[in-house]
Amino acid sequence: MKVLALDTSNFILGISLIEDDKVIGEYITNLKKNHSLRVMPAIEGLLKECDTTPGELDKIVVAKGPGSYTGVRIGVTIAKTLAWTLKIPLSGVSSLEALAANARFFDGYIAPLFDARRGLIFTGLYKFTNNKLETIIDDCNILSVDWAKRLKSTNESILFIGQDIALHQEAIIEGLGEQAVFAPPSLFNPRPSELALLGRDKDEEDIHQFVPNYVRMAEAEVKWLETQAKKNDL
Repeated sequence: MKVLALDTSNFILGISLIEDDKVIGEYITNLKKNHSLRVMPAIEGLLKECDTTPGELDKIVVAKGPGSYTGVRIGVTIAKTLAWTLKIPLSGVSSLEALAANARFFDGYIAPLFDARRGLIFTGLYKFTNNKLETIIDDCNILSVDWAKRLKSTNESILFIGQDIALHQEAIIEGLGEQAVFAPPSLFNPRPSELALLGRDKDEEDIHQFVPNYVRMAEAEVKWLETQAKKNDL
């Protein structure tokens, strides 16, 4: 089975091509550039370099969020278009789950995180058991201070991983002390090959019903709901 995976959910642009258990090709950049202009040329370039045509693909996998609202939308839209056009299955994978997969050899809990501003983070708790990544706590949007308090009761080492660790490291250490372990920068970038391997075995999505998982509403949506609530109170 040949699987094409793409991740545009954050600054990372990741594209990979796998066949069964073999990683054929992988493209990763960590740049503050417009994904909408770069992702299709990146896909085309990787497939060409790997001597693979779109018609040879058996499945599309996409990082479905959380992350940047715009970035997640771009990836999901392109993945749905490719899957529909090629008439092949589509699977979505949590962007946090894909990042957690980088810590395959850590013996303990894994807490991937993305900054969500104002002290908030997107995060979840994962663990490898018998070489399979399991979700311990579902993805959520929470204050880093509260997240550290919640994890304290695990009484186990917890590996924090992600580009935004430095923004929340003080709060994490204050809440967890020596329980907190921090991944090296070489593991900060989610690997699109891990995304592909995770998505290969996930259930197929309904292409037309499949939507991003933002975990929280966009700020514009929140403000709109607040405005509507005020009007209803009048």
